[in-house]
Amino acid sequence: MKILLSNDDGFQAPGIVALHAALSTFATVEVIAPEHNNSAKSNALTLHAPLYVQRAGNGFRYVNGTPADCVHIALTGLLEEPPDLVVAGINNGANMGDDTVYSGTVGAAMEGYLFGIPAIAFSQVEKGWGHLDAAAQAAADLVRRVGTAALDGRRAPWLLNVNIPNRPQAELRPPKVCRLGRRHAAQKAITMTDPRGETMYWIGGAGTALDASEGTDFHATEHGHLAVTPLSIDLTDHHALAYWAQGLAHMFAGAHG
Repeated sequence: MKILLSNDDGFQAPGIVALHAALSTFATVEVIAPEHNNSAKSNALTLHAPLYVQRAGNGFRYVNGTPADCVHIALTGLLEEPPDLVVAGINNGANMGDDTVYSGTVGAAMEGYLFGIPAIAFSQVEKGWGHLDAAAQAAADLVRRVGTAALDGRRAPWLLNVNIPNRPQAELRPPKVCRLGRRHAAQKAITMTDPRGETMYWIGGAGTALDASEGTDFHATEHGHLAVTPLSIDLTDHHALAYWAQGLAHMFAGAHG
């Protein structure tokens, strides 16, 4: 199995180092990751500045760009042939519910998916890398199982978002497929005054869970499961198509006649 591994915390982050070690026990793993932390960059691509690729002493390659840049450049200019799987993470903190919209980890995986390659984004629920080795082993086990299935069976690409509780390996429960939950609105912006007297604003922290009911990723991880959520990039509100078609037809009736 050939795996392209990236992240949004940067190529030196403990999460990607641990996951690389775990994946390398059964796969050929190529790391192409951001030079610096690029959290919350979502699917952003760098279009108005050049990108440079460097190789670190441990063999990892790093890019002065976003997570999506890394995967995009890898698939369009760096790798001689496409990988079987794109993996992103392990992220330092949860990417559940609304987090997935902003997540650079999910953005990296999604870029692979957009190129027609199955992809998985991994995150630990709590920041601080607690029980990281257990998370890396759990992630690698999931990759080995679903990656092999992808090679043997379904050809259409898929995108999975996986959140792993910070628990010892013996306390991690089996993966549970679930939907995304929801968060409350973000905390209030933090204001400060710079040395010149100008007001600075810092984005506030993520809100607490609004929907953590049974069946959500919040609920699954709270009970020790790896939360596995299949994602789609189709943002169409299919349930509202008929409503808006009828409504706009009524609003514009006779407008051209």
